[in-house]
Amino acid sequence: MDYKHIFENNEAWIQEKLNLNPDYFKQLASGQQPEYLYIGCSDSRVTAEDLMGAQPGEVFIHRNIANQIIPTDTNVNAVVQYAVEHLKVKHVIVCGHYECGGVKAALNPSDMGQLNNWLQTLRDVYRLHREELDCIEDAHKRFDKLVELNVREQCMNLLKLDHVQKSWYKTGYPKVHGWVFDVHTGRLLDLGLNMEKEFLAIRSIYDLKPIH
Repeated sequence: MDYKHIFENNEAWIQEKLNLNPDYFKQLASGQQPEYLYIGCSDSRVTAEDLMGAQPGEVFIHRNIANQIIPTDTNVNAVVQYAVEHLKVKHVIVCGHYECGGVKAALNPSDMGQLNNWLQTLRDVYRLHREELDCIEDAHKRFDKLVELNVREQCMNLLKLDHVQKSWYKTGYPKVHGWVFDVHTGRLLDLGLNMEKEFLAIRSIYDLKPIH
């Protein structure tokens, strides 16, 4: 895309919105009340609003390489806290995608400079599930499976965060969902994870509320 075309496209988009609703930007400026927090990959092929058919103001979004939720990452922590405590989102979605470069790097380790530290958590996912993954002979199916397992583990990491646990005990929300975007078909796949049930299995280790 030519650089100057970005601003031409922006002007066309503005006019399109105003033609449909003259008060569109007045309403947009009045605030946001999204019910969803979407945590996805930074990959340029995976745009949350387009995938979900959502409009501006409907989804709060955080993206990073390979949709990681790392407890020591102040960025993702701040996003989750703001979404849960201030926006009071009802759902948090962790969305991975097939053909993810970060996942591929974890399957084929090499020195990637600054990315080494970031990918360590993803490589830990591989280590935790190595027996299952190494039994998959087809390399592409193994790749896809690690994408799915990474989503599950990042959902679990989300439940370990104090902001999420406090909200759970107070309101019962947010609900946590694990999705994968299939870049081959354009489909969003719900992995059908029951994170409340999965958290019960590890509650005695990670629960920040004393168990009586």
